[in-house]
Amino acid sequence: MKQLSRALSPLALSLSFAGALSLFGAAHAASPAHKPAAAKSAAPAAKTAVAASNAIIPLPLNPILPPAQRVCGTKTASGVSFTMLRPATGPVPAEEDYVLVNYIGYLAATGAVFDQGMHATFPVAGVIPGFSQGLQMVPKGGIARFCIPAAMGYGAQAAGPIPANSDLVFQVELVDYKTGAEIETMRKARAAATAPAETAPAAPAPAPTGTPQQ
Repeated sequence: MKQLSRALSPLALSLSFAGALSLFGAAHAASPAHKPAAAKSAAPAAKTAVAASNAIIPLPLNPILPPAQRVCGTKTASGVSFTMLRPATGPVPAEEDYVLVNYIGYLAATGAVFDQGMHATFPVAGVIPGFSQGLQMVPKGGIARFCIPAAMGYGAQAAGPIPANSDLVFQVELVDYKTGAEIETMRKARAAATAPAETAPAAPAPAPTGTPQQ
């Protein structure tokens, strides 16, 4: 997530509310696109013996995306291009909203993956300009590919594994989004539900028999 931040500081764009994911609802604990497949009723096939490999896996483990997945179709006036991989209908997030997304980011020049996240939550206005603009074009449930020129990303400034003057590509699934007001209302409701109940004041003791009452 930190590669998306405008300020380039780790976790700078995480929501300030504790348990941010829970504010979007438990229904998003597992995205339908990532649920495990149902078990097959057929008998399991016999296992095939596999010889052990002593090959060392080089680190860091960074996948490389092929050239065909580094290009986008429609170009906007700002220079950001996009391709809708799974179209959706409905309203789109605004700059002041908060989003819940699955995403992967990689370099346009080499296809090297530099960042990815599942059910990541952050403010639309809290990320690099090209990513923020792209989010505002995707309805809930849609998946899009953004091709972001360096000028709409980090420009001449390097950011961790991202070299200076790098064009970037992101695949983004917009799982959900909410306004800042909705998040705040839900946070307050959650806090109220978990706060200990106030202790009722004890009733005054009855006056002794024979004592004049006020």
